[in-house]
Amino acid sequence: MTSRNIPVWLGAVFWLLTSPLATAQGVAPAALTESRDLAADARLATARGVPLVVLYSRDDCSWCEKLRREHLAPLARDPTAPALVRELHIDRTTLLIDFNGRRTTSADFSRQMRAHFAPTVMFHGPDGEELAEPIVGFRLADFYAAYLERAILDSQARLQHRK
Repeated sequence: MTSRNIPVWLGAVFWLLTSPLATAQGVAPAALTESRDLAADARLATARGVPLVVLYSRDDCSWCEKLRREHLAPLARDPTAPALVRELHIDRTTLLIDFNGRRTTSADFSRQMRAHFAPTVMFHGPDGEELAEPIVGFRLADFYAAYLERAILDSQARLQHRK
């Protein structure tokens, strides 16, 4: 390969990763909305009648990326999804409004929630209460979709009992 061919090759890779076909097939990079205001996110989830699913992640976590790409990003992109998905980084000091409207950071809030390991997925209700058992780690990858689905269903059931 000559240096003249590298830009063509890079252009082809960029096109493959950003094309509608790639996005439809799940090849596009996984991105989630990073929460800056959990109280507002909880209100939005409540208005939609769904739980708030929060991925507590780290920048250097390859399992977090796998979880985003394979499970949470497709869920977040679906307008009919049974949950609202957000992300918090346990290793960042990003300014954050917590469920009670208090200012904190993503790292401090993650410690408060006892999200010490990445990835951790928690299921929150309108006031920040936990609706289902958190999923810690990326255990048994073949069954992760079932774990996630079960936790979302449990969360929805708890939300229904609140009404």
